[in-house]
Amino acid sequence: MYRRDSLMVKFDEEKLSKLTTGSEHLKRKYGEKGTLSREEFEAKAQAWHYANLLRDERKRQKLTQQQLGERIGKKREYISSLEHGRTDMQLSTFMLIANALGLKFSLVVG
Repeated sequence: MYRRDSLMVKFDEEKLSKLTTGSEHLKRKYGEKGTLSREEFEAKAQAWHYANLLRDERKRQKLTQQQLGERIGKKREYISSLEHGRTDMQLSTFMLIANALGLKFSLVVG
């Protein structure tokens, strides 16, 4: 049972016991950690995350995709494809965009 202010919510324990976790969904769909299919998924998810960071910074700076593309010598359509995860970004392109936005990234080995 959960109480929030004056509202009482009762959970169905049987239904709750049948729910699967996010980790279980990932395991079913992409395999165990360490498998090739899971590693590929993790890499694509991480690339999508970093593309979103760059997009958010571009927007924060009030730059259009066209303006960013001009700064790095790429077309607006390419910037759009990167931001929407339709194309894979090379590390060199990532660094070009990061530098054009004034961002500094470093690799931490730990």
